[in-house]
Amino acid sequence: MPLQNYQYDTIMREYSKTQSQNRRILEERTQEIYKKIPRIHEIDEEVATLSAKKARALLSGESSGLEDLKAAISLLSQERNALLVCNSYPEDYLELPYKCPVCQDTGYVGSQKCTCFKKAEIELLYTQSNLKEILKKENFDHFSFDYYSDTMKNEATGLTERETARRAYDIARGFVRNFDSSFENLFLYGDTGVGKTFLSHCIAHDLLESAHCVMYFSAFDLFELLADSKFSRDKTEGQEFVFDSDLLIIDDLGTELTNSFVSSQLFLCINERIMRRKSTIISTNLKLENFSDTYSERTFSRIASNYRMVKLEGKDIRIQKIFLGGK
Repeated sequence: MPLQNYQYDTIMREYSKTQSQNRRILEERTQEIYKKIPRIHEIDEEVATLSAKKARALLSGESSGLEDLKAAISLLSQERNALLVCNSYPEDYLELPYKCPVCQDTGYVGSQKCTCFKKAEIELLYTQSNLKEILKKENFDHFSFDYYSDTMKNEATGLTERETARRAYDIARGFVRNFDSSFENLFLYGDTGVGKTFLSHCIAHDLLESAHCVMYFSAFDLFELLADSKFSRDKTEGQEFVFDSDLLIIDDLGTELTNSFVSSQLFLCINERIMRRKSTIISTNLKLENFSDTYSERTFSRIASNYRMVKLEGKDIRIQKIFLGGK
């Protein structure tokens, strides 16, 4: 997925800083060497003079003497390298240093993004997602079904808690697998501590690893951001990445202080992202029958017709971990 303009500019500014740092390092090294090995300063001046002569000869079309100039420059370069090595410096000590020699710190090899750019892209997306640290622990590799009972059944579905969790896990995996080929939204619901947030983190981890733009907010933080954006001079500042990110995760919907502003902003956010075909995951502890009363019939109708409902059941995993000594 392409980066937003402001994200691309952020990465390119870092490349510009790196290039400036590289030039500063070279200048410091040059002054150091000129002071310690004056002959190298003389060589550089001689090479500059000979190179100017060579350029003038080429411009005027004179070919006589060009080979002598090339040979003289080559000998001076060899002397320069030998002096560096004799004084315990590498031969390339007075060449421009690069963090990435492949693209020479430009971010591109020809018209293609360099590997280092792609790494910077993923790093930026992780940082802006608000999930960088937590996703090291909360991902599909660490999802455990041991916290879900394989005997307790839901009478309506006939599935055990573990089978229900397995179904939710498979849906989450499919959501990631088909993300670029189909538009889908997920509505994760169930009691507190049954793994809704963890499962959304699993999805976020895999999509960020494939350089998708994922934004994560608790419901409280999201509505605070939208309120700040609405009443700021630049009304699009907060909405830009809320509406345009590849995936928006709204966690713990229903825990914020709900009022008419929150209800209207939730509908705006949901509706705008549906119109733009940008995927959203909502997790909530609210029961489905109470959702309309908390927000509005219109909002719930929009969700019900455009989101896949995924329920998780079981005992609070956080409490189970406490009894297991944090394991």
